[in-house]
Amino acid sequence: MNTSIPHRLRTLAAGASALALALQPVVAQAAGAPKGASKAQKAAAAAAVDAQAKQIQVMVDQVFSYAEPGFQEVRTSAYLADILEKNGFTVTRGVAGIPTAFTATWGSGGPLIALGSDIDDLLGVSQVPGIPNVKPLLEGAPGHGEGHNSGMPLVIAAAIAAKQVMEKNHIPGRLMLWPGVAEELLATKAYYVQAGLFKDVDACIFTHVSSDFTTAYGDQGQNGMVSVEYTFHGKTAHAAGDPWDGHSALDAVEIMDTAWNYRREHLPVTQRSHYVITEGGGQPNVVPGKASVWYYFRDRTFGAVKSLFDTGNEISEAAAKATGTTVERRILGYAAPNFGNKPLAEAAWRNIKAVGMPQWSADDQAFARAVQETNQRKVEPLRNVVADLSTPENRPKSMGGGSDDIGDIMWAVPTITVRYPSNIPNMIGHNVTSAMAMATPIAHKGAVAGAKAVAMTVLDLMTSPKLIADAKTYFTDVQLKTDRYAPILEKPAIWLNKDVMERLRPQMEKFYYDPDKYPSYLDQLGVKYPTVTPQ
Repeated sequence: MNTSIPHRLRTLAAGASALALALQPVVAQAAGAPKGASKAQKAAAAAAVDAQAKQIQVMVDQVFSYAEPGFQEVRTSAYLADILEKNGFTVTRGVAGIPTAFTATWGSGGPLIALGSDIDDLLGVSQVPGIPNVKPLLEGAPGHGEGHNSGMPLVIAAAIAAKQVMEKNHIPGRLMLWPGVAEELLATKAYYVQAGLFKDVDACIFTHVSSDFTTAYGDQGQNGMVSVEYTFHGKTAHAAGDPWDGHSALDAVEIMDTAWNYRREHLPVTQRSHYVITEGGGQPNVVPGKASVWYYFRDRTFGAVKSLFDTGNEISEAAAKATGTTVERRILGYAAPNFGNKPLAEAAWRNIKAVGMPQWSADDQAFARAVQETNQRKVEPLRNVVADLSTPENRPKSMGGGSDDIGDIMWAVPTITVRYPSNIPNMIGHNVTSAMAMATPIAHKGAVAGAKAVAMTVLDLMTSPKLIADAKTYFTDVQLKTDRYAPILEKPAIWLNKDVMERLRPQMEKFYYDPDKYPSYLDQLGVKYPTVTPQ
């Protein structure tokens, strides 16, 4: 690995000794906290992350430039797996029947700790990074409008740092790294669990991009979800000459959608449901013989998600009867409600506090403000204080919302999500505004900070049997008393987005980052940082 450090990040390495001094009071303030790694070991892990600062920047920028949507993360997956192999991990590709999924393992004896983050992006949100206005790299192409390009680079750096400390100190233990494939489709992690990837795992740390730096435990208020496509089959006919001989599959789709929208009034307020018509016929003068509609059904519990799914199925069958058509359905994805592990979250948060927020430069703050002002978002500086640990007591009561299929792993083994500060506050999710900072120093610094906290927490888990025992006790005695894992699955929908990428990839390749020629992706694109005026 290239571990040279650019000038603007050189001061990070000097912070390792200061971090060591900061660790003792943060750990001491947690009465009864399980004893974990030593101050020296954690300081060494932080220094090992700092030594990878350049490589983190390269990985974050490289994955941003690949811009691959769910199930088509071909370049991204191969690139990250190769880096792990070069650093002594054993990689198994194509796990759980998913071509772009892999596991990377290292170590022997001791606990098995899993580390993961998502790698896919979103359709239609291509964006030039480092400028404050909307400007696609390639019109209509996918882009990292969720910031998933930064998570696996963070995890890889954390794993390498923990590995180095473990080797030097002869600490037994094993690591398993895995990428979240097609998270935006909520389409793989349930299959990871089903395939037994987490069968022997003691604990899992997941990471997700944010503008803050924290973690959470308990019911986190996110909805579970089932993704299902309904396809109606009718009979074609001349739409003007003899429409009475046809049975319109599109009519069935429209009746289903109308019926569902009327039904919403009588559904729980926590539910979220939305759809797109994926096929509606060929041309107006032909009665459509085939039409499809794709639904996401979301709610707060396993039972509530199943109830929505059953209602959707009933309405689809009624629409088919009303139009003289037939209907078939296929499940395209599933996500369980999220539930974080308390002992793991408390341990990780102590390390987050010890690491602290990145040291933002005046340029970072100027760029963040320009993005907010240009896009009419609330103006707020990049945050410089670690957020509180999120708990059931200090979180507002959830009325439903988004989903994340890390929930499926959370119901298999003790798991937490660490949110790290690689983006600008108050951006719009699943939008180009959330891509503007994701190949800039803001993203790079946030990933470095997150990697330190994750590496330190890994060391705590490797050196504290009590922490792992407490996490498992909470999992069995608290979490599993609230609900039981009940996924709705068929087979992974690995064909999704294939046609899009076959059409767009040749045009996107010219935007791939070349780190051998350019120190950063912004340099390759000719973007001066910070650019604060629209380009």
